[in-house]
Parts: sequence; structure tokens; C-alpha cells
Amino acid sequence: MAVSTRDIEQQLRSALQPVSLEVVDDSHLHVGHAGAREGGHYTVRLVSERFAGLSRVARHRLVYHALASLMRGGIHALAIDARAPDEK
Repeated sequence: MAVSTRDIEQQLRSALQPVSLEVVDDSHLHVGHAGAREGGHYTVRLVSERFAGLSRVARHRLVYHALASLMRGGIHALAIDARAPDEK
């Protein structure tokens, strides 16, 4: 299953209503890496009210939960920068 940055953006917008969101496809940096066959490599930077008062681990869990259907077959690696609005 091929995943696009647009797919990731749609899932995150729907689940977390971010005030800002950037999704970068880093897959080209991992060509030849064994995991590259299993899916793409992405960086996600987002700011959402949903992250206010949460630990870094809890924020990452929310992101992974929002992307669960894509993680199963289209995302191999995900770098996450998740912040609350007052942390910009």
C-alpha cells in the first residue's frame, strides 16, 4: 500500500485538528535501506491544542493512533515533532 504525504495530512487533520502541520517524505534518503521495502520514511511536524499538558510519549501515541491504518502497510519510519500552541 503506497502512502502519500496527503494521506498522512488528511488523517492527522481529521484526528488532531492541528493549527499547523508539515509532512515531509524522507523516503529518498533511505533508498537501499532494508526497511524501505516495507514503507516510506516521513517527518511530521504539528502543533495542536490536543497536545497541551501531555508528555512527549503521550503526544506520539496520539499521532500513532491517528495514523494506525497507514502504519500497518505504508509507513516504515516516522519522525515526530508534536507541540502545543504555546510551545511554537
